[in-house]
Amino acid sequence: MATRSRILPALAATTLLLTGSAVPAHADPPPREVLFVANNWDGTASVVTSDASLSPVGELNVIPDRAERMAEIRRNPIWLAFFLGIRETVGEGHDQFADDMYSTPDGSAVVVSRPSFADVVSIDVRSGQINWRFRVDGYRSDHMALSPDGTRVAVSASTGNRVHVLDVATGAELGSFPTGDKPHENVFTADGHIWNMSIGEVNNALDAPWLDFTKGDRVITVADATTFDVVREIDMRDRLDDFGLPAGAGWSDAVRPAAFSPDESTLYFQTSFYHGFFEYDVASDTITRQHTLPERFDGGRTDMVNDSRHHGLTMEPSGEHLCVAGTMDDYAVIVDRETFAEGPLVTVDKPYWATVTGDGGACVVSESGADQVTAIDFATGEKIGSTPVGDHPQRVRLGHVPADWS
Repeated sequence: MATRSRILPALAATTLLLTGSAVPAHADPPPREVLFVANNWDGTASVVTSDASLSPVGELNVIPDRAERMAEIRRNPIWLAFFLGIRETVGEGHDQFADDMYSTPDGSAVVVSRPSFADVVSIDVRSGQINWRFRVDGYRSDHMALSPDGTRVAVSASTGNRVHVLDVATGAELGSFPTGDKPHENVFTADGHIWNMSIGEVNNALDAPWLDFTKGDRVITVADATTFDVVREIDMRDRLDDFGLPAGAGWSDAVRPAAFSPDESTLYFQTSFYHGFFEYDVASDTITRQHTLPERFDGGRTDMVNDSRHHGLTMEPSGEHLCVAGTMDDYAVIVDRETFAEGPLVTVDKPYWATVTGDGGACVVSESGADQVTAIDFATGEKIGSTPVGDHPQRVRLGHVPADWS
């Protein structure tokens, strides 16, 4: 009996181990929060820590299929013409391989828009291989936005005048909606909408105020994020006119980067050619304030890259401060949202985006002219430090990678 009493518990324990009913399954550690930096001209993504130290974590090649894509483009004269056109205009003599990017919630993959290849791809962060590819309407993909639950991504097809909404896991198109000319920035809002800002034609020298009519249809398109029906169209031309800033006096209505207040009642936005930003009240549908920032740029309108005098605007999560990237003026600055009081001008080289660290304590700008990212303290307005990245960094986004990834 003693022998039998030892054998039965042992058999029971073996059964439990095999079935897993008594021993908890091994749980993978939670993914690590990081910042992804899209290096547009070399087709890589630099991965840095999400705190203000911006310490290097790793790098991803986001064009592993470059040879295949180039062979495809060379076989189609129209695609080739647009590919070369992108290089010589918006690309400033370079191909555009990484504009915007987001990770999946579990950090297993990143989704990247690749303008010169007119597509969006999902890349496995461990293998570096492409999970899926979606080709956008027209010949160039651009800015994206990730839904609050991380399951959908909206991407602008900038020559197709359309926004596609894709399933992050599969790349399947869930829907789309039409926009104005050259859709650009996208924002998901908590009330279930997608806001798209179209900027019109920015790749020619027809920049004189009297030629404003050549820039095309520049509107904010608001679509239902579930049905993708367009529910509202906002033409800032009318609102700027009402505010006393007509096109003939040089005030463009092309809305560039924008940031909502925490309660999404107020929108702050930049426009082409302007070294400052505007405040827009959503409920009353009116521009309520503007703020002009210092000038450092001594060139003319045709010298501004893609008409973007200032390109990069984000808000401190508390709503207390804005962080502004003064692109052609070579500075970034923290601005008090209530008073518009400015912090010190932080000298940076052609900043092209602004975002927030994971803890919300600092702004991060991409220095496209210096190939680095720089952190600026929201509380003091002072520079914290910089980290080198790849060639021509643009969008910087919070995301995740597996805990042990490097």
